Amino acid sequence: MRQPLSSSPRTTEAPDESRDRIASVLDPFQPHVLSAFRVVVGLLFACHGAATLFDVLGGPASGQGPAVAEWPGWWAAAIQLGGGILVLAGVFTRPAALLCSGSMAYAYFVEHQSEGLFPIENGGNLSALYCWAFFLIAVFGPGRWTVTSVLQRARSAR
Repeated sequence: MRQPLSSSPRTTEAPDESRDRIASVLDPFQPHVLSAFRVVVGLLFACHGAATLFDVLGGPASGQGPAVAEWPGWWAAAIQLGGGILVLAGVFTRPAALLCSGSMAYAYFVEHQSEGLFPIENGGNLSALYCWAFFLIAVFGPGRWTVTSVLQRARSAR
């Protein structure tokens, strides 16, 4: 028979001690997890741009790609592809992520917001998620694994 929770020895542990113990285990992984997050978000975003611009990976979501330089579809796809690749590689990460975040904020408020208050109502889930994911990357930086850091290490080794 299980003992009641109140008699568990863990209940005497202060919440701060438990949080500190968890943090001490997870904190060393932060730069690596941030890098993995950046790589995945950048790759997925670049795939959206490639699908729209080059009719690959299932093609554009609308079924037909935009004409070259058509506003806003072609420009959005160009930002998705170019910004996604830069973020993925960790090159000019913060400015690229900020541009990607802004483009998704624009997409949300211009294309989706008029359809309903919440993203689940207006179909803007991806726009909202990408906006905040890229904003997080812009604020916290690229993490440890970047093309820029590899190039800097190679230069300093000379």
